[in-house]
Amino acid sequence: MKTAVLIPCLNEEEAITSVVRDFAAKLPGADIYVYDNGSTDRTVEVAREAGAIVSTETRRGKGNVVSRMFADIDADIYVLVDGDDTYDASAAPGMVQKLLDENLDMVVGIRDHEDDDQAYRAGHQTGNAVFNKFLGMVFEKTFSDIFSGYRVFSRRFVKTFPCLSRGFEIETEMSVHAITARIPAAEVVTTYYKRPEGSHSKLNTYRDGMKIMLTMINLLRHIFPLRFYAGIAAVFALLSISLGIPVVLQWLQTGLVLKLPTAVLAASVGIISCISLAIGIILNSVSRGHMEMRRMMYLKYSSPSACSRNSGKGFSQ
Repeated sequence: MKTAVLIPCLNEEEAITSVVRDFAAKLPGADIYVYDNGSTDRTVEVAREAGAIVSTETRRGKGNVVSRMFADIDADIYVLVDGDDTYDASAAPGMVQKLLDENLDMVVGIRDHEDDDQAYRAGHQTGNAVFNKFLGMVFEKTFSDIFSGYRVFSRRFVKTFPCLSRGFEIETEMSVHAITARIPAAEVVTTYYKRPEGSHSKLNTYRDGMKIMLTMINLLRHIFPLRFYAGIAAVFALLSISLGIPVVLQWLQTGLVLKLPTAVLAASVGIISCISLAIGIILNSVSRGHMEMRRMMYLKYSSPSACSRNSGKGFSQ
């Protein structure tokens, strides 16, 4: 089976050689692709010297790079890993084998940092835990490490994934896609190392954290619009009731509406609540149609195990 290792990177001159050579050694026969996102150092030259197939994506952001890779590259198995040399290449064969043996479409490498805060900063650990919990609350299921950049995919996942995110929100979108489309996935614990000297993280904790939160909310609005707009309707309904009760009680006692502006405001807010609920009901039907179309596209591709049987052999380490 054709295996492709996808490495998006930006200014990883110090790390990219090790990443390319380690994955080439652990996945013999795999094509190693490095997509540069506008590096200002020698990342492109170094990656090419290490034996990688190098391309460039000019649109800034990891999501844009992954989208380009998924569109350009044809393979049966895809291994996605960051170019910062923090992920364990020796785990890749086992992750690929698990994908084939269990007929999965995504295997996520859970980062085990071995209590080394230099590898996985405490703030990032806390943020990851909070977002994992929030994802479970919103979408009723979650992963242990939704921000892991180490994943193995089947062809049918890659070719049916919409890939709309532009930046580091891409991992969240992948996780939500797997949950909502009922795509079989699993997790494997992998070692997470600190960056080599000279390599620096491009992740901005607060800015990118806010983008990820907004991405989750936006995905909820698109995938479960009834739940989203019903929540808004409930807030406006409570506000309308709280404003309207004193007006109604006064009218029952006196027969007069003495607080006309309050009555108009209560009625207007109540109308907004009804409109919001109606929007949610209408968009829920549209969203269901989109989900059915996405599911039908997904089912057009063969499962990983079927591809393995058709090729006449499985994956060998």
